[in-house]
Amino acid sequence: MRRAGIPALFAPGSSVAAALTSPNLTKDFFGKERFVKRGNRKGSYLQTISHKRIDPPPVTGQTSLSQLIEETCLSYNAGRLREACRLYTARMLAADTTVGLSLSGALTPAGLGISCLVPLVEAGFIDWIVSTGANLYHDTHFALGMDMHQSRPGLDDLKLREHQVIRIYDIVFDYENLLGTDDFYRTLCRGDAFQRTLGTAEFHHLVGKYLAAREEEVGRRGKSLLAAAYRCGVPIFTSSPGDSSIGMNLAALALEGSALRLDPLRDVNQSAALVYGAKKSGRSGVLILGGGSPKNFILQTEPQIQEVLGLPESGHDYFLQITDARPDTGGLSGATPQEAMTWGKVDPAQLPDTVTCYLDSTVALPLITAYALAQHAPRKQRRLMDRLQELTQQLEEEYTSRRQDGSTIRKKKKIKNA
Repeated sequence: MRRAGIPALFAPGSSVAAALTSPNLTKDFFGKERFVKRGNRKGSYLQTISHKRIDPPPVTGQTSLSQLIEETCLSYNAGRLREACRLYTARMLAADTTVGLSLSGALTPAGLGISCLVPLVEAGFIDWIVSTGANLYHDTHFALGMDMHQSRPGLDDLKLREHQVIRIYDIVFDYENLLGTDDFYRTLCRGDAFQRTLGTAEFHHLVGKYLAAREEEVGRRGKSLLAAAYRCGVPIFTSSPGDSSIGMNLAALALEGSALRLDPLRDVNQSAALVYGAKKSGRSGVLILGGGSPKNFILQTEPQIQEVLGLPESGHDYFLQITDARPDTGGLSGATPQEAMTWGKVDPAQLPDTVTCYLDSTVALPLITAYALAQHAPRKQRRLMDRLQELTQQLEEEYTSRRQDGSTIRKKKKIKNA
């Protein structure tokens, strides 16, 4: 007699019960012999494309963030996030790999400079950066001790304007932050140290020097990405220096007769020199947060080397992008690494080592940061800013030498199937 509550279909001794408990499951739910053997079949196509069976453990109060990512982020964009964490930590943070970061979207106003970018820079996990000017302008607020506030979306914007409150979605701050930061940049850049032509990396390094001193003076060390980059020798380029409040204030100084000029062409060669130098002694990886101009600028280093300068190179080795932009609209922000490969931006042999995660950077960056810091020891800081002039000189000399002997003739490369 079967036990109460157990359907006859599953009763001990039934064909289905035998099939479900057998190590060789050869019968389906209704007892028909359709299923293949449990476990791996030699030569099974399914096994060749499977990473592992989906059978995660339950999440508990003791589950660490690394465990959460490894054991529960299995599919869809959670799966891509796990792949992103693994690629960044296991491959891109190898001792021979130079890591470039492109930064777009209003990330520093949301505190991600303090919480994520500064720790990554100090750990040696970021070697050079391309950022929007806006991120660096708002980063300066924190170094100067100005407050930014978490609020909520849907506020009355007319009332905010009436009370001189600025809004970035659900972040609010006093209009005086803008006026005070403008005054800081105009006063600083009137100084003799700035009365010359600079690349944006050189300009930000000099600004970072003063912000680092300011942090120390008021006991706020660790609040500014610009200051941390100065201390750690990390170059920060801005691909469109006029497209921010920093550039707007420098334009006002130009009307006063200031000799300060930012040279974007110098930036192109200096950033290419960083990548060319990295590839001569190791590998190059790019971590792309968002898209826009910073994404293109960090990737165009390779076409600059190959297509324009005619020097032998094949593309970045690692491509990791966090974006919410679609590829089908044709915009650069959503362009895939496969598309970038056709431009020479990504090494075709390294396409398996690329990940695109369709996720908000404000969600992905803290998770990647925590995972990397938990799983990888700090790296020796490369201090590329200290070598920027040397690396640029080496690029110039090699280009000049090849140009003189005619070896910079550029031919379209044939890409062999891997």
